[in-house]
Amino acid sequence: MKTVLTIAGSDSSGGAGIQADLKTMTMNGVFGMSAVTALTAQNTCGVRSILNVSPEFLGQELDAVFSDIRPDAVKIGMVSDGALIRIIADRLTHYAAEHIVLDPVMVATSGARLIEEKAVETLTDLLIPLAEVITPNIPEAEVLSGLAITTEADMREAAASIAKTFGCSVLVKGGHSHNDANDLLYERGTVTWFQGRRIDTHNTHGTGCTLSSAIAANLAKGFGLHESVGRAKEYVSGALAAMLDLGRGSGPMNHAFDLQGRFAEGM
Repeated sequence: MKTVLTIAGSDSSGGAGIQADLKTMTMNGVFGMSAVTALTAQNTCGVRSILNVSPEFLGQELDAVFSDIRPDAVKIGMVSDGALIRIIADRLTHYAAEHIVLDPVMVATSGARLIEEKAVETLTDLLIPLAEVITPNIPEAEVLSGLAITTEADMREAAASIAKTFGCSVLVKGGHSHNDANDLLYERGTVTWFQGRRIDTHNTHGTGCTLSSAIAANLAKGFGLHESVGRAKEYVSGALAAMLDLGRGSGPMNHAFDLQGRFAEGM
């Protein structure tokens, strides 16, 4: 079985972060492992508190995983502190990690900021250049490119600029625009649009975490980046369309919408 490591924060409500990552990895046929960057006290209504782990402990988590069960791909999510970003970059470089998928998490769906202002520069200097692909939403792509994005042409320009600056492929997610959730993949100078349909639900908590984890799972299984993105988008659409409705705010999607077998059966 192929293995994938998620390096991300914990979501106590289970809809995003490492909880969403591990559910996604299981449902996409790989063995998921985790290195926790932070604990968050949050629910569907918002983030109440964030407690970062120490850089030393995060380094030990990464050493423990890589020294025993080497991951075939790595997904990186929420890392809010520059010292943590530096230890991740150091350990991934040391172990020559492959198929790194970076979701540059900056702001939660609820609007809560999830990265320190001064840590953004460390992220762009040390971590993004290690990635095979990054998956910014439109607000994050604006930060990384320095460009305003209001049209599909703007998405293309921003993706090309980010790819040129950091030397990685870029998937700009259209969910924050009015283009029916179409995403743009910029890969080695080639632009591909992945058409999406906007699903009428407010329960979208963890969509970015889920998409990037599904991409990493498919890269680990040997699919190319183009096909990995397509398969990941199909999985996310299915999880959203299942119309799970939990909590009083922006609830989670149903990661297990395709789960079958007698152990999944109810009463």
